[in-house]
Amino acid sequence: MTGPAATRSTTPGPTTDEAQAIAERARACSGVAKLSGGPFGTVATYLPGRRLTGVSADEHTVEIAIVATLTRPLPETADEVRRAVADLAGGRSVHVRIDDIVSDPREGS
Repeated sequence: MTGPAATRSTTPGPTTDEAQAIAERARACSGVAKLSGGPFGTVATYLPGRRLTGVSADEHTVEIAIVATLTRPLPETADEVRRAVADLAGGRSVHVRIDDIVSDPREGS
């Protein structure tokens, strides 16, 4: 299946490619160990055949939930994530939520 229907989630949000790009950019930021689904797994984008944990979006907001490391100040990590995905957010505000902190960056892998 191809076309817009194949790449859109059931609620207003990013296309499959946009959601994946947001997740990849967020994971690549310094101080991010991994993405998080939140305490109840609610931070996610539903894609065809799978669920992308850590990125959720609607028509107004993109929410990214992360597990951060102690390699840098937490506000700097959140700011870097926000800047890294700003062009993919399509004018929506970007909220970065730190759900957990690990002392060893390898714990996020």
